[in-house]
Amino acid sequence: MGAYIDEEALRPPYIHAMLAGGFGGTTGDMLMHSIDTVKTRQQGDPHIPPKYTTLGSSYWKILRQEGIRKGLYGGVLPAFLGSFTGTVLFFGSYEYTKRTMIDLGVTPWLAYFNAGVIADVIASPLYVPSEVLKTRLQLQGRHNNPFFQSGYNYRSTLHALTSIVRYEGLGALFYGYKATLYRDVPFSALQFAFYEQEQKIARSMVGNRDIGLPLEIFTGASAGCMAGVITCPLDVVKTRIQTQIIPIEPPSVSPAQMSSGIQKHSSSNASKKATHNITRHISTSSPSTTIKPPQAAMLDTSSILTGLKLMYRTEGFAGLFRGVGPRAVWTAVQSGTMLVLYQQFLKYFEQHPITSEREPS
Repeated sequence: MGAYIDEEALRPPYIHAMLAGGFGGTTGDMLMHSIDTVKTRQQGDPHIPPKYTTLGSSYWKILRQEGIRKGLYGGVLPAFLGSFTGTVLFFGSYEYTKRTMIDLGVTPWLAYFNAGVIADVIASPLYVPSEVLKTRLQLQGRHNNPFFQSGYNYRSTLHALTSIVRYEGLGALFYGYKATLYRDVPFSALQFAFYEQEQKIARSMVGNRDIGLPLEIFTGASAGCMAGVITCPLDVVKTRIQTQIIPIEPPSVSPAQMSSGIQKHSSSNASKKATHNITRHISTSSPSTTIKPPQAAMLDTSSILTGLKLMYRTEGFAGLFRGVGPRAVWTAVQSGTMLVLYQQFLKYFEQHPITSEREPS
């Protein structure tokens, strides 16, 4: 057992932590973007039978028909902007909250957990609207897509933003906000509580602040994996609620007509009425890895707790953990990438400081 390392005394400047988190988080999200596009197509596919089934076949189908930039990487601009700004704000809030609570005498693991909760709540007003834009553009694919009719047909990210605000209102940019927080806040809290504790153990074992790349990868990936598995029921119920509820008032025009009307900025009352009434219940946050199987019960509710109870009664314990394998892999890769790069960027900024001021220990 090596000498104990007091990592709380090693506090980088906030600007270093924020930029390292922003670069690390954005890289992790960009790495997983094409997989997220496939999951979005699977969740939001309105066709019966569905066009997109297994991960491999769906990935190849989108790549072959639509290419990389407009197909697998559709919606990458809002994803990039939301990821970077959101993670910068997240890591800044996380570090400030964590340090403040520890300085006030709060038990470290509880400080890590609470800091994850608070940071996610603070960052959510930035990343949720970007996820709405990203998800719609991922589902749509290219403009005038001849291979897949999603009900959306935006010319660009800016056109999507202005169309949503004009025809659906500003509140539409926050669709799925509550359900997203119910899943992502516990995930972030558990992820960072696990990560900080594993980092402490690793540094104590090695006897050095630099634990080495293999342990960096292990602590980051395992923290994300464990948090992903534990919060899997929240992921399942969030996705099922967002993909299953049937609108009370069906649209009077087809999705293609609706999107065409938006594209031409039609002023007809029928087109506007259809736009307001159509609700696409698709997941607006990532990583979401659960789609509704044919035998799954309908969740005619917007309540997370009610949905969990109904799923448990009708599908049992296994129903709460549908897709736990892909979710575990997904969160391990994304978290591992983000947290490993976070540490690497911190080391870089330490050697090439943006500011010479260090936070007081």
